[in-house]
Amino acid sequence: MELAGIHHVSAITANAEKNFDFFTRILGMRLVKKSVNQDNTSSYHLFYGDAVGTPGTDITYFDIPHAAKTVPGASSISNTAFRVKSEAALTYWKERFTQHQVQFEDVIDRFGRKTMYFEDFEGSRLMLEVDDGKGVLYGIPWTKSGVPEEFTVVGLGHVTLTVRKAEQTQLVLTEVLGFKKVGSYPSLMTAMPDITVYSTGKGGPASEVHIEERPDLALERPGRGSVHHVAFRVKTFEDYDKWEELLRSRGFMTSGKIDRYYFKSIYFREPNGILFELATDEPGFATDESVDTLGETLALPPFLESRREQIEASLRPLTFKD
Repeated sequence: MELAGIHHVSAITANAEKNFDFFTRILGMRLVKKSVNQDNTSSYHLFYGDAVGTPGTDITYFDIPHAAKTVPGASSISNTAFRVKSEAALTYWKERFTQHQVQFEDVIDRFGRKTMYFEDFEGSRLMLEVDDGKGVLYGIPWTKSGVPEEFTVVGLGHVTLTVRKAEQTQLVLTEVLGFKKVGSYPSLMTAMPDITVYSTGKGGPASEVHIEERPDLALERPGRGSVHHVAFRVKTFEDYDKWEELLRSRGFMTSGKIDRYYFKSIYFREPNGILFELATDEPGFATDESVDTLGETLALPPFLESRREQIEASLRPLTFKD
């Protein structure tokens, strides 16, 4: 039972329209599914990914219009990276971010890779990182966004977890989830421990969790722009069943097995309180829509379809500009 890397990252937005504009028009990703939060169907759930919604390429947002501003801190998923293919891509994105008034920082090395930190309009903490393609395969570029194909985002990169005490989180990654420690690099904060890097599957940025230990921080107060959870890729339904058994046997209180229709999920919290999800690669986003029309209409899984009229009436209208 080996996890194949990052499956998706889910975050919070207080403005779905501007969120759509940022991730599609500016960052050049595709809206691959417009659905609802299955646990609160009066809220939209938007999924942005590559051209076909490949597992490991999508960041998702729950639309919570009255979400407060995030106060960053510990026990958080403090950064989400996106992969690009070359340093030339970073030069392109510098120019594009400048044009669109996106806040970004200088290119620096992290774990031997060129990276560039940036934020969206709500302060989502994001990063571009160069991936040489030797690990988890690139996603399929979305070529209808206006971003040149050679510079497009080709999937999620690593996630960074910021915790007060790293040891217990590290043990969950290695002793329970099967990650391996593959190295470390200096923290950007003076006198803080090195950031440690853990990897699974075929390796590379899309398989990595970076752990930043920050005993000086208060706990994060999540809000708009904060990350709700990170999901890891489960390759088969057989493995999915075994993961639930394993987690329970190790004393974790899980959500139980939850069918999200587009994938099957298990949720649990690691000792620092960060929410982890294990999600299957299959069946995928094209289950109820053709690849050509992904994200164009409100998609509801079959177990919510009978309530479509009620659900649509409870949702505020969305107007997305192409």
